[in-house]
Amino acid sequence: MAANLLDYDLEGLAVLCERLGEKRFRATQLFRWIHQQGAAQFDDMTNLAKSLREKLKTDFEVQAPKVLKQQISKDGTIKWLFDVGNGDAIETVFIPEEDRGTLCVSSQAGCIVGCRFCSTGHQGFSRNLAVSEIVGQLWFAEHFLRKHLNTTERVVSNVVMMGMGEPLLNYEPVLNSLRVMLDDHGYGLSRRRVTVSTSGLVPMMDQLGRDCPVALAVSLHAPNDTLRDDLVPLNRKYPISELFAACKRYLAAAPRDFVTLEYCMLQGVNDLPEHALELVKQVCGEDGNNAWCKLNLIPFNPFPASGLTRSPRERVMAFAKILTEAGIVTTVRKTRGDDIDAACGQLAGDVKDITNVQKRITRRRTIMLKPVVPSGPVFHQDVRHA
Repeated sequence: MAANLLDYDLEGLAVLCERLGEKRFRATQLFRWIHQQGAAQFDDMTNLAKSLREKLKTDFEVQAPKVLKQQISKDGTIKWLFDVGNGDAIETVFIPEEDRGTLCVSSQAGCIVGCRFCSTGHQGFSRNLAVSEIVGQLWFAEHFLRKHLNTTERVVSNVVMMGMGEPLLNYEPVLNSLRVMLDDHGYGLSRRRVTVSTSGLVPMMDQLGRDCPVALAVSLHAPNDTLRDDLVPLNRKYPISELFAACKRYLAAAPRDFVTLEYCMLQGVNDLPEHALELVKQVCGEDGNNAWCKLNLIPFNPFPASGLTRSPRERVMAFAKILTEAGIVTTVRKTRGDDIDAACGQLAGDVKDITNVQKRITRRRTIMLKPVVPSGPVFHQDVRHA
């Protein structure tokens, strides 16, 4: 079986070239052909010696996952369903905006974390993705989009590891994928423009800060441990106090001076004024410091199995008003691609549930969270989109 060169970072290719009896600089040429030019055929790599091309054709290939389905939203968002073999599928989403093109990349087939509000988590977990399957999403998207948009300029300016899966539970392949994305001979992305999103795996957040500190987003979704234990089960192992301490440690090496806290707005569950006030206390702490984070409020994208509903816009704005008045930078995410199920929390491919997640989540749903009746007036405030 041919080895996939999308599995190699630049150093890995240099070692490979030496093993093939070639100079290390050939690795840079090969790396540029693959990632900058999108070449999949070795005969197209014209500045490589013919002898090297023949060696590569014998035992190697450049192969992204196969596209099973492509959908284009009315707002220009594009979603691809990729086949990663053995009945597993993953999804990737491209979100075009005036000043950027963001690619949302998956790191696992399914997800083991099982957050209440995430459709991917409800489908269970099958396996981790290889580097070629992670980088392959960017490789395919970038070079498809250049042809689709008839441009030679780079289209994907931002990558967010916010697709299917928990990136920090597939650490080494994700780390090597980040290195390919950041490499100037590859995609040349800035660390500020590559974001890893985690549900709060504290030890691996520290490890990422040491190995490859890119922008960090944390799925918070609750202002206290009791509620977060139910919404994000990982909280039972790494509670909010430990999570926030890890966020602050991460800032020492981070390319941005803040960590983004993601907060999915769930009607009657975590969206009331008392929740916002509790969140202010958690974020600011005893020293009153709120500059270390930004809050991103996310409209919930409902699906039947969750038993949850989206917060009304007026309640989201009232919640945001409390946060902004406390001096916390707060944004409300603009929903994109929801007509093709490409919005946040909606990604779901066909995977095997080897963790019995359906049984576990069904058991959790039998103890429904008691809605809280709102108190006080509801405010309206416009908050800039993320």
